[in-house]
Amino acid sequence: MTPLETILKTRITAQGPLSVSEYMTICLFHPEHGYYSTRDPFGTEGDFVTAPEISQMFGELIGLTLAQTWMDQGQPAQIALVELGPGRGTLMADILRTLRAVPDFAKACDVHFVEASTRLKAVQKETLQGYEPIWHDTVDELPESLPIYAIANEFFDALPIRQMVRDGEEWRERQVGLADDALAFGLSGPAPLTALAHRFEDTKDDDLVETCAPAPAILQAIASRIEANGGAALIFDYGDWRSLGDTLQAVHAHEKVDALFKPGQSDLTAHVDFEALVADLACSHSRLTPQGIFLERLGITDRAQTLAKNLSGAALDQHIAAHRRLTHPEEMGTLFKTLALFPKDANPPAGYET
Repeated sequence: MTPLETILKTRITAQGPLSVSEYMTICLFHPEHGYYSTRDPFGTEGDFVTAPEISQMFGELIGLTLAQTWMDQGQPAQIALVELGPGRGTLMADILRTLRAVPDFAKACDVHFVEASTRLKAVQKETLQGYEPIWHDTVDELPESLPIYAIANEFFDALPIRQMVRDGEEWRERQVGLADDALAFGLSGPAPLTALAHRFEDTKDDDLVETCAPAPAILQAIASRIEANGGAALIFDYGDWRSLGDTLQAVHAHEKVDALFKPGQSDLTAHVDFEALVADLACSHSRLTPQGIFLERLGITDRAQTLAKNLSGAALDQHIAAHRRLTHPEEMGTLFKTLALFPKDANPPAGYET
């Protein structure tokens, strides 16, 4: 039993079952025993590997897309280059290295990180030696008067969700309680939920719908700055246009495990509902696009072939595997989606369509 499991059981015994959102929040962000508070979860030594850890090509192409967008929008003299949930800082390091080829854009950038984990902030500082990032606990602290050029890669999937199960014309909420002194899932009593009234059109009894209230609010704060001052935001995550079904998952030591397994020591995520994410934004957004198609539009295969010329043996095999993992439909190419935010009077960034 993990220390956090003891804490969860004590709280449930005293106060009753937790919503899935409450359970995720405690497991991921508890100040002493939360997943992100106690470890570096990224890379081969962690529990999962993100696109920037797979290949430098991912960050290179994103950096060039942002630079092109900056040029298309008149090359503002000062901008906020923002990453939400920057992990180890690997993606930003690749972007900044690439931007050396566009020195005026690099000169215009102030780097901003939105990061809640004190432990990861220290890792990011080490990765970005030579730069002076500005850290923020929330997006509300980002500059309000500068153009925002933002990246969010596997950020929204870690935000806590609620899970609602249809019961006639009402909904029951999935909860975490106790059964025989073990953590177990159950359901609340039925209750109306106005926010899901539109989902009666495409669901039936016992269908599960996930909601994530923090996600649209976070993106709206970014969108309002983009519409007011210019810029763009590139969102990458796994999910689809509309939520349907249970997508809550846990990973421990690179293996999928039960969502109640080792609380605080397993990563918890859920698929992103992109439709809900971009509803009623202040700025425009692109069409949702599979990651593989987006990267191919930007020329990742040409870039991969150029890099391959200087490789051989195991290094070449690893490089080929990385390209496949990022783009192939059976790997991240289809599972991961991307969309961009941009001002209503501007064109979408390179690689995106409306």
